[in-house]
Amino acid sequence: MSLFHMLPACITFAFVMSHSNKIRILETIRQGQIGGGESHLLSLVENLDKDRYEPVVLSFTDGPMVDRLKEMGIQTEVIYTEKPFDISKWKRVKAFIEANNIQLVHAHGTRANSNVFWATKKLKLPLVYTIHGWSFHDDQNPLIKKVRVMGEQLLTNKSDINISVSASNQQSGKKTFKGFESVVVNNGINQHKFDPARSFKDVRSELNIPKDVTLVLFVARFIHQKQPLKLINAFANAVKQLPSLRLLMVGDGDQKAEALEMVKQLGIADQVIFAPFRQDVPDVLAAADVFVLPSLWEGLPIGLLEAMAMGKAIIGTQVDGTSEVIQHNANGLLLPVETLDNTLPQTIIQLTDPALRERLGKAARATISSTYSAAMMTRQIEGLYEGLLKKYRR
Repeated sequence: MSLFHMLPACITFAFVMSHSNKIRILETIRQGQIGGGESHLLSLVENLDKDRYEPVVLSFTDGPMVDRLKEMGIQTEVIYTEKPFDISKWKRVKAFIEANNIQLVHAHGTRANSNVFWATKKLKLPLVYTIHGWSFHDDQNPLIKKVRVMGEQLLTNKSDINISVSASNQQSGKKTFKGFESVVVNNGINQHKFDPARSFKDVRSELNIPKDVTLVLFVARFIHQKQPLKLINAFANAVKQLPSLRLLMVGDGDQKAEALEMVKQLGIADQVIFAPFRQDVPDVLAAADVFVLPSLWEGLPIGLLEAMAMGKAIIGTQVDGTSEVIQHNANGLLLPVETLDNTLPQTIIQLTDPALRERLGKAARATISSTYSAAMMTRQIEGLYEGLLKKYRR
């Protein structure tokens, strides 16, 4: 027996760790629920070159994303906080980074970065910040917006590399902050997972949705930004004119209770189906005819890209990230945010036309195939990691 095999297990582990050539990257995000940023992180971790990198994930809440990562065999830690800039957690974050021999930190979103940048700088480690969407918006209270702009300016200045998920996301930063710099890396989709040619389970049967109705789908958090209540109102108007419509709303969030009550008040409880966040998003998309995302703002919405990859007819709003991907009446339909009350009901009815849905869906899938690949996204990010690590080794 070799000397190596005679070592106690704990010493063997330390020996292997110290002699490993793999680069340990901390991918950190604000929550363990499934949303756009969380789906992005899952795709990135899944596609990273495992011969070169060893990802570790830090989430600030528990949830299905954390469960999924653990199933994948990815070391995942939860340090609970729902607050940005939660100073009470900073030392614990620093201790976790030190104990796990992290060599580079990649923060996904404002809240994650606000709770890791101090530890990263104290430990003199490179920091990458992906801006999935700015935390400030025009419809906010001016004082809240000012505070958030100051917070984002601090975070972008403290990061070694800022990644914008869309060109419009980058332009918003340049307009707001003097000297803001970022690299645009579009979100990417796993086109094997989101492939309409695959076979899928029958979600319509599972949820008792008739096969002959036009099914409109909303998959997003129930929050003000995504406007689920606006969609319910529009659907109520559409279904009065066309009773064969159904609406499936998948997700959770602080407006969910209000949405449930609203459906009852409008008398459309039989036409609207609610479901919590699900891991089987491709199956859910396969069941739908139309995908609607009536957002007030977006970075580059992953749910939208997934629906496009599945060849769905899209209704989106003329906001930054969405209008960068969707060309009106070419690969989807775009509506002005200001006129949704009037335009969304009729647009939903318009998409009961199977020929129109097929034309838009084919073009949507072609857009994803040519531009939004998860593998391509990951290779770009790996290139940024390598450049930054070389700079820090000098």
